[in-house]
Amino acid sequence: MADKKVKKYFEAVGRRKTSVARVRITEEKKDNKIIINGKDKTEYLNTPEFVEIVTSPLRATGTEESVSISIKTTGGGIRGQAEAIRLGISRALIKLNEDFNQTLRDLDYLKRDPRKKERKKPGLKKARRSPQWAKR
Repeated sequence: MADKKVKKYFEAVGRRKTSVARVRITEEKKDNKIIINGKDKTEYLNTPEFVEIVTSPLRATGTEESVSISIKTTGGGIRGQAEAIRLGISRALIKLNEDFNQTLRDLDYLKRDPRKKERKKPGLKKARRSPQWAKR
């Protein structure tokens, strides 16, 4: 049998609206990349704003150069996925090093944003929009 060295990783899940991100962080000295659904972060997240959202926990903890991240994300739009990834990365960083907890907590990166689209109710056009009223 081939003797493969298994890399140790830290896994966490981040969610936002209908987006779910499964994040795996591996400690590496070289080749520090963020791969999202098989693509590089700048290729998958097409605007610098979303790349900034994803990399902000790494920058806050100073681990940009020491970790490699693999992410699988589904559901929602690009912004929801980016914010789900941020939560997942933050949770995984705490598993990597418990000292990052206070730093990430102060920046509100560990809070799950509970806002979701409200469901449509019967008799209404949308969640709260009622049909137009006509006098005659």
